[in-house]
Amino acid sequence: MSILPITVYGDSILRKKASPVLEIDDTLISIIRNMFQTMHNANGIGLAANQIGLAKRVFIVDVSPVEGYEKIKPMTLLNPKIVSKSDDLDSYEEGCLSIPELKSEVIRPKGIEISFFDLDMKEYKMEVDDLIARVIQHELDHLNGVLFIDHLSEENKKKFKKHLNKIKNRKLDVGYPITESSTYTLYK
Repeated sequence: MSILPITVYGDSILRKKASPVLEIDDTLISIIRNMFQTMHNANGIGLAANQIGLAKRVFIVDVSPVEGYEKIKPMTLLNPKIVSKSDDLDSYEEGCLSIPELKSEVIRPKGIEISFFDLDMKEYKMEVDDLIARVIQHELDHLNGVLFIDHLSEENKKKFKKHLNKIKNRKLDVGYPITESSTYTLYK
């Protein structure tokens, strides 16, 4: 297994809508294993494929390092879709491995129902709430080219502009590998 570089704010792949996964092969399974190692190395709890330079609709979630969620097993979600959202909204501080050292409150639905495929291409529907719902919504946003900062007010975005430019220009030491170029993709 390998630790992959993480794409960061300003990298073009983070703004592209990912394409569906049509088949599972050894290469994809290897990439997903590397994604878990990459995410754990960076102390993350979710990682979308475009965050490692692959524009495919797959993300992983592992909230087990969070107190109260230790028994939740890691998940791999392929071609995920939100089926429904609760009317109840929740505000919570979010961060992102692609936007290091920046956190802000984001309002999202407290609960969701999601459909997705597993690595055997078996379809599942699942209702989740609280932290798991938030992480899934955050990662699904990535697959649609949306970053958590897109949910912020213009005033808050302005406050972060200087920091975002540091990230974009790779003038930040983040403690884990990041891409060297804003046009990085996993496959040439």
